[in-house]
Amino acid sequence: MSKKEFKNREGIVYSTDPNYQYSKTPEKSKTSIPPEIQDLRVFLDRKMRAGKTVTLIRGFIGEKEDLEFLGKLLKAKCGTGGSVKEGEILVQGDFRDKIVQLLHTMGYKVKKSGG
Repeated sequence: MSKKEFKNREGIVYSTDPNYQYSKTPEKSKTSIPPEIQDLRVFLDRKMRAGKTVTLIRGFIGEKEDLEFLGKLLKAKCGTGGSVKEGEILVQGDFRDKIVQLLHTMGYKVKKSGG
């Protein structure tokens, strides 16, 4: 049994039965839902960033690859840097209006949130 398979077994630590088969936990896959159903929130944040302004996009439901693709697209359209962390897209700078407009043209339901 490989290390990855060993970690995915369910609750059994050891069995004396030589024919016992470990059951594996099924991997949960979040399938991305269509943009029309997504409800995204766009925030402006300065906390814990040494006074630098960051635009946050929260509320995306779906696979990590789709979130990273959307983050890359938004960063390219705004011409700035950023990252995708913990289910949030961070775009450096104050681009709330531009991001709301871009996401709205892509078909997402978007709202500006916060101050």
